[in-house]
Amino acid sequence: MKACIIGAGSSGITAGQVLQARGIDFDCFEKGSRVGGNWRYENDNGMSSAYRSLHINTSRRVMAFRSLPMPEGYPDYPDHFQMAAYFDEVVDRYRLAERIRFNTEVLDVVPVEGSVGEWDVTVESAAGRETNRYGAVLVANGHHWDARWPEPDFPGAGEFAGEQIHAHEYREADILRGKRVLVLGIGNSAVDIAVESSRIAEETFLATRRGAWVLPKYLNGKPIDEVLNPITGLAPIPLQRAVTKRALGIAVGEPTTYGLPQPDHKLFEAHPTVSSEFLPRLGHGDITAKPNIDRFTGGRGVRFVDGTAEEIDLVVYCTGYKITFPFFHPEVFAAPDNRLPLFRRVVAVERPGLYFIGFVQPLGPIMPLAEAQAEWVADLLSGRARLPSAAAMRREIAVEEEKQRKRFVASKRHTVEVDFYPYLREIRRERKRAAARA
Repeated sequence: MKACIIGAGSSGITAGQVLQARGIDFDCFEKGSRVGGNWRYENDNGMSSAYRSLHINTSRRVMAFRSLPMPEGYPDYPDHFQMAAYFDEVVDRYRLAERIRFNTEVLDVVPVEGSVGEWDVTVESAAGRETNRYGAVLVANGHHWDARWPEPDFPGAGEFAGEQIHAHEYREADILRGKRVLVLGIGNSAVDIAVESSRIAEETFLATRRGAWVLPKYLNGKPIDEVLNPITGLAPIPLQRAVTKRALGIAVGEPTTYGLPQPDHKLFEAHPTVSSEFLPRLGHGDITAKPNIDRFTGGRGVRFVDGTAEEIDLVVYCTGYKITFPFFHPEVFAAPDNRLPLFRRVVAVERPGLYFIGFVQPLGPIMPLAEAQAEWVADLLSGRARLPSAAAMRREIAVEEEKQRKRFVASKRHTVEVDFYPYLREIRRERKRAAARA
């Protein structure tokens, strides 16, 4: 029986490429008219968060699919236009377009009553609505599209006379021109937008409730992940931290030097921010660091928790995303507070035949991990591998969740955080164990 892949972003197309290579029949449904997902600027599926100046934060050699390297003519850090072209090349190379049903939205995914692992999938396109039955469903609709706003709202936010947007809505820098801009957050999108704002806005402020470790994109003239990964990829986390902190100390120094708060966590206990421009812009005074917002004070006034206040024209909330699945009824599957209780971050234990590809936030690139996940799922679907018992998988999930609480800071952003190399090794080990069970 066919498999169903939901989404034709980077995770969906690699799942399709792997299943096709294994001779596993599938349909892939994509709401938009082209592949690329979040990396397709102004994607007509309405789910892309890409802004015009966006570039990747992991180098192309590390981020590329194992099955097809990125073109040698690409820069170290390609922009989203180049990434979308790369995904087009993947689809063309493996002739996947004929297996993808574009402009088709998945409306409902329901387990077939009385069966084990079968699913009824209802989709809608210009041709109308239809329901088909599948032997497995691979969910690859991404987790950077449903904007999460501050909860609860800051007092007075509803009466603020200026403009408030989420980073998901941000596209062009012109919206910042000549304004007093406040960016809330210190992740990668936040610092990118703050840097852009610092060039054309009247004044730029960046507010954050906690500090962050900011890594430059280059060390010694090479992409930072190409310098450090060969040294630290197999090392324990404390050794990785020590080596990286020493390198950072030489390259950029401490965050507090630039007016940022001291991080309340160790390096690599939260997703690091990668930027070669942000810290110098702070040092030049083009961006002013602020603590968290306390309240909006009427008109365009914003007060911060340290008692200072500023007049602001535009607030950009870079506060992350919710993991949601509009095609599942909550009783079928949900991720409250971004928690995904999946075996090895892939398998829905209570829902046989349901798999998730790319629902991790790695300290490193996601695409090679999605590729490894898809290879494992293909093993399972082809009968070359078998899962452990449901009870054993539940026990392993509990162990992993406890490790997660100890490893990363407690926040909704870090529920799906993983260490790139350890997780990749774990998926490969699981493939071997699963093959032995079969």
